[in-house]
Amino acid sequence: MSVIWICGVDEAGRGPLVGSVVAGAVVLDPENPIEGLKDSKKLTAARREFLYEQIMVKAKAWGVGEASPTEIDNINILQATMLAMRRAIEDLASRLGTWPDKALIDGNRCPDLPIAAVAIIKGDTKEPAISAASIVAKVTRDRQMQLLHERHPQYGFAQHMGYPTEAHFAALKEFGVCEEHRRSFSPVRKVLENMTR
Repeated sequence: MSVIWICGVDEAGRGPLVGSVVAGAVVLDPENPIEGLKDSKKLTAARREFLYEQIMVKAKAWGVGEASPTEIDNINILQATMLAMRRAIEDLASRLGTWPDKALIDGNRCPDLPIAAVAIIKGDTKEPAISAASIVAKVTRDRQMQLLHERHPQYGFAQHMGYPTEAHFAALKEFGVCEEHRRSFSPVRKVLENMTR
């Protein structure tokens, strides 16, 4: 009897004003369980990092996909999220050596895929594979924001991870927009409009 591979898929970074939207996809190995998987937002940064390393070692396969700020601006954040999810599953499939049989997607819609897919609202709290995917996506994106912080420390990306906080708004007002900001997002667009006046 052939094995059925089911992958969980989740994203990180739909709400920020800067950087890519990142998706993770994970097929867990029932013979190599990972204790403590849950929605990445309910974990400390240190715990996420620990579980991320466990997933890298113990999962049957994992994948990461992203859509850039330019892609987000060109096709909108929803479509960019679907694109990042598809890319994550494609990355996982290349490591697994085959497409998974089914994808469990966090949220209320699925990307266009050549396999069966089910959208599960709050899936990151219900399905361990989606929880694992949320951890992979969140840790990957947070690491990207740390690197972006090193390039542009004036924005404080290491503190707010690009989300629309008071500190981020203040930095945008003072320093303007950097290359990685999402120009289609309203607060960034307003800064650009004020710069051209």
